Amino acid sequence: MRILIFIFLCFHTIATAQKPWLPDLATDQQIDDALVDDYSNIYLYNKKNFSWTKYDSIGKEMGRIMMTQPYQIQDVDNPLSIPLFSQNAQSIKFVDAHFTEIQKIDLGQTFGFIVSAYVEDLQQAWLLDESNNRLVQYLFREDKTINSYPINLSFIEIKNILVYDQKLYVLREQSFEIYDFKGKKLLQTPIKQGRKLRRENNKIIIICKNEIFESENLSKPKSIFWNEKSDLLAKNNQGIFVIQKNKIYLYPLN
Repeated sequence: MRILIFIFLCFHTIATAQKPWLPDLATDQQIDDALVDDYSNIYLYNKKNFSWTKYDSIGKEMGRIMMTQPYQIQDVDNPLSIPLFSQNAQSIKFVDAHFTEIQKIDLGQTFGFIVSAYVEDLQQAWLLDESNNRLVQYLFREDKTINSYPINLSFIEIKNILVYDQKLYVLREQSFEIYDFKGKKLLQTPIKQGRKLRRENNKIIIICKNEIFESENLSKPKSIFWNEKSDLLAKNNQGIFVIQKNKIYLYPLN
């Protein structure tokens, strides 16, 4: 069945009227994951065929990549070099703006079992190594470990990690946690159906199935958006995207 995706522009977080933002898009995939970068490129994931499809800000398909194992896109900082991580494949891939693979890093040949990865830039990545209970700063351009920090935490149900300002941010399905590099837990707070982390300057954005939070300076996360009917949420610097029954709605921030 072909699925119609509509993207609507809403002027309030609670609105009674909605107008089309982009032309209708016809696609043969369902939406199992989604994110939007700060250029309003839209990335949609179909878990049935492990594919990611990219659309630009006017709804034109820019590229599609189909893989034999699931890969997760982290928040897109540079749309010309997009990192994907696969726990199943124990590897990181980079794709270009049209989703052509440009690099693959095989982590299994160098490390133990990597539960999650955060690619900081085009030089290095942070790896959460379950086999050795450590956080690794890895310079993949030179295949060299820069630092290794013993970390005492549970590796169960980790959805996403992020490293910023000498702190490790961990998102699980039911909790958000912050650790220092000595392994000390600085904060833990319950959340529901956690999905992704995103950094906006010094704010950490926590994206869940139905709610989005932000945390700053080790503060307890505060809710900035909630939609009980959403299937997925995504966020960029312009607004919040609600995916509901394979339709996408945009709620501008202002």
